[in-house]
Amino acid sequence: MAYTKIRGARIAAIATCVPTQVFDNVNETHHFTKDEVQKVVALAGVKTRRIAGDSICSSDLCLRAAEKVISALCWERDSVDALIMVTQSPDYFLPSTACVLQKELGLADECAAFDVGLGCSGYPYGLWLAAMMLSSGYLKRVLLLHGETPSRFSDQYDRSVSLLFGDNGSATALEADTSQTAALWHFKLNTDGAGFKDMIIEGGGFRNRFPEESGRHFVRMNGANIFNFTIKRVPSIIQGTLLLAQIDLGAIDYFILHQSNQFIMKHLARKTGIPLCKMPIILETFGNTGGCSIPLAITQGELRRPECRVLKLLLVGYGVGFSWASALIELPPHALLLHTELDAGGQ
Repeated sequence: MAYTKIRGARIAAIATCVPTQVFDNVNETHHFTKDEVQKVVALAGVKTRRIAGDSICSSDLCLRAAEKVISALCWERDSVDALIMVTQSPDYFLPSTACVLQKELGLADECAAFDVGLGCSGYPYGLWLAAMMLSSGYLKRVLLLHGETPSRFSDQYDRSVSLLFGDNGSATALEADTSQTAALWHFKLNTDGAGFKDMIIEGGGFRNRFPEESGRHFVRMNGANIFNFTIKRVPSIIQGTLLLAQIDLGAIDYFILHQSNQFIMKHLARKTGIPLCKMPIILETFGNTGGCSIPLAITQGELRRPECRVLKLLLVGYGVGFSWASALIELPPHALLLHTELDAGGQ
């Protein structure tokens, strides 16, 4: 069982960045009938989405978010010891997008930089990696970047995905915490590769480099199998994380779930007994932005933060892979939550 307790890391800031371009599902979708669109919108809960277009990559969104946190925290750039880039929409097959971002951010060449190719579960995994690095006692500051542009690999004629996905980038600034009051974070990490075909882009990789069928370059999703996987696995990881941390559901301030689908999320809330007031849902205005929807829900979910009080957050990512993970963390009262936008011209 991949269950881990880690002490020695704290979140200093989280910044998110979305494109300025807004796509209105109801009024701007022309490939399906109005009735079809309204049914999908009502089920998934996505009315508008932020779209990157052809000129914005996930790295651009993460770069803007990273600049935001570095400036807000007044970090010296040579003080960043590691950069982790979580994405399944990289700039290139090689080099790693993390290397490109290390250069764009002007970080020192002593900075470790690497990519993590996970999707919906990627944010808890990224926090786990960053926390392990900081708990070693040698690293002091880590930038965790997580960005996706799923609208760019969605077929506009495929009703199962075309009205669902939006684009987003994030940067989480983490620091080592050597104090006696340092929070103990809990992680559960899970994988069931038997479901790898249920959400897949078959073309473009080295298994099928240049497929003749253009549709194989777009994501294909088996919605029924994804739904069955989610309602089976997510409640158990929530309950298991609480059990292993020896706290009850009421001790959690917010449950921040991957923003997958409104119907699924509300079903999970009912099944687990989570009050909807403790589960921010931001799908209506941003859509499903992949795993980086978790930090977006933190910055845009209107979390109530009483002065001088730590928030206990249970983060859960689930989906493509199949891969699912949880992170039970604390958000300090002084941690900055920031948000910005990026247009096609880089402004």
